[in-house]
Amino acid sequence: MNRKSPMIRFTLKDFQARFPDDASCLEWLRQRLYPEGIFCKTCGQVTKHHRVVSRPSYSCDVCGHHVHPTADTIFHKSSTPLTTWFYAIYLMSSTRCGISAKQIQRETGVTYKTAWRMFKQIRSMLMDDNGALGGLGSKGVEMDETYMGGKRKGRTGRPGPHDSKKIAVVGMVERKGRVKALVAGDVKSGTLLTMVREHILPSTTVFTDEFNAYDGIHAMSRGYEHKRIKHTEKIYVVGDIHTNSIEGFWSLIKRGIGGVYHAVSKKYLQTYLDEYSFRYNRRFDTQPMFISFLNQVRKALPAESLCEDQTQSLAQ
Repeated sequence: MNRKSPMIRFTLKDFQARFPDDASCLEWLRQRLYPEGIFCKTCGQVTKHHRVVSRPSYSCDVCGHHVHPTADTIFHKSSTPLTTWFYAIYLMSSTRCGISAKQIQRETGVTYKTAWRMFKQIRSMLMDDNGALGGLGSKGVEMDETYMGGKRKGRTGRPGPHDSKKIAVVGMVERKGRVKALVAGDVKSGTLLTMVREHILPSTTVFTDEFNAYDGIHAMSRGYEHKRIKHTEKIYVVGDIHTNSIEGFWSLIKRGIGGVYHAVSKKYLQTYLDEYSFRYNRRFDTQPMFISFLNQVRKALPAESLCEDQTQSLAQ
């Protein structure tokens, strides 16, 4: 990965030239999902297929069996044109802080219900399974917790057991590298240490603040080195000891959710975190973010994602 190379821009003009109609979008899907040719189940082998003009499918030249590239993807059984789907993906990939379903509705002309479903489906494919963080040779992993939800009047510090609207989120980020952000049931020591064990490789230097739930990191039998910064004493950087990277990521998320979405329910919060993490983890990529989004299109979505009549969340 070349961290000095700027990401290539993909402009609206580029989008219109590459995907002018549904046929071009479908052809891109075919090449993406069947890079070595389409396997015909009837013939039992890869055969030559031709595009069927009257429907979004390809037909086997030998037996006539039809294959639909959109089947079992986020486009499954959708009556919305593929160009509208691709444009919605383009809009979502072209901003750092996110774009609302309401904005997608305004930009594409679809109903809000359709815009929300597209918005939800696109975010569903952005979960990053990129392995554990850190390890030997890394510059360390910063770890911190934060809270999403309504404002607390007249109170400061970490939420207590009666702050039911607050949702705990735990983040871990490699310096100049990847990030993981996960919704957590709580921020007790057992929860945080389990996350360290599951998501941070052995022999990694872990940077945290002085929160006592992190006390057990040094005692874990995985070779972790634990360094802490004392925020309560107004100390934020001592040499290489700080948590500025993860705090910067929290700032990005909170500005986005507060400014764009205003409110996000606990049910969908993880998918929003996945979207922000996906962009962050590809900030040094040389290919356009739009192409990174498109390349996440896969077959075999979870059953929930294939439902046409999803109920809308409170988030916009």
